[in-house]
Amino acid sequence: MLEILILVVILALVYDFGNGMNDAANSISTIVATKVLSPGRAVLIAALGNFVGPFLLGTAVATTIGKGIVSAAAIDSSIITTALIGAIFWTYLQTSKGFPISVTHSLIGGLLGAGIVKVGLSGIMISKVIIVLLFIFVAPMLGLIGGILFSGLIFRLFRKSSPSRVNIYFKRLQLISSTLYSIGHGANDAQNAMGIIAITLFTTGLLGSTFYVPSWVIIICAAAISLGTLMGGWKVVRTMGMRITKLQPVDGFNAETSGGLTLFCCTLLGIPVSTTHVLAGSITGSGVIKRLSAVRWWMVKNIVWAWVLTIPASALVGICIYLLLSVVI
Repeated sequence: MLEILILVVILALVYDFGNGMNDAANSISTIVATKVLSPGRAVLIAALGNFVGPFLLGTAVATTIGKGIVSAAAIDSSIITTALIGAIFWTYLQTSKGFPISVTHSLIGGLLGAGIVKVGLSGIMISKVIIVLLFIFVAPMLGLIGGILFSGLIFRLFRKSSPSRVNIYFKRLQLISSTLYSIGHGANDAQNAMGIIAITLFTTGLLGSTFYVPSWVIIICAAAISLGTLMGGWKVVRTMGMRITKLQPVDGFNAETSGGLTLFCCTLLGIPVSTTHVLAGSITGSGVIKRLSAVRWWMVKNIVWAWVLTIPASALVGICIYLLLSVVI
C-alpha cells in the first residue's frame, strides 16, 4: 500500500510540474509579450500566484477531479496510475512542441480511458463529466466575450487619451492583472494533482470516512506547479504571447483580467477548466475588437485542434497503458 501511495504521489508531482511548464504560458505570456516584465521576473510573480491560489479559493476543483470523474467507489490505484502516465505523456510531448494544451483535460481523458476499461460506463460520473466537457466550449467563449467587453470599455474610457499615455497606465495595471490571473491559474490547475493524491489517500483508508484534501497535499502540489512555472515552457510562451495577436499593455490587462475572473468563478464552482482555453479566448477577444485581421486565425485553428484532441488522445493513451499494465502485472 505504501509503495503504491509513493508512486502515485511521485507521478502526480511530475504531472503537476509539467502542468506548470505548459501553463506557464497562461501566467506570463501576455506580460512578457508586452515587455512589462522580463521573463525571469514574470515567472517569479506567476510562481507566487500559483502557490497562493489554492489557499485563497478552496479545493472544490480537487474534489471534482478526485471523485467527480470516476466514482470514488470504482476508482483505484491502477486507474489513477494509468491516468497520470497518459496525462504526463501528452503534456510533455505537446510542451516540447510549443503547443499550449489543456493539461487539466489530459488528466480527465486519462481517467476516463482507464475508468471505462476497468469498470465500464457505470463507474463514470456522467453528469459531472458532461459539465466538464461543456466547459471546453464555454470557458474560451467566456474568455472571448470578457476580452471583448473589457477592451470595449477601456477603449471608450480612454478614447481621448493618446495610445502612449494609455500604455503607460496599463503597464502598471498589468502587474495586478497578471498576478490575478496567476492566482486563478494556481487555484484551478494545481488542484488536479491534489485531487488525485487525495482520492488515493481516501481509497486506501488513510483519510477516514470523509473525503478532503490535507494541508500537506495542498503545499506539495502548489510547490510542484510553481517550480514548473519557474522552469518556464518558453516555446508555449511564444505561441500564446506573440503568435495569436500583437499585444500592448492595455491588451494584456484586458485578457488577464477577463481570464482571471473566469477562472475565479469556475474554481469557486468546483469546475476544472482549461486555463489555456480561457486565456486564448481572452487574447483573441482583445485582438478581435480592433479588427478581425489583427488575429492570426491559422494559429487559433492549430490551438483549437490541440484542445479537441487532448481528451481523446489522453483517453487512448490511458486505455493502452492500462491494458499493457494488465498484461504485464
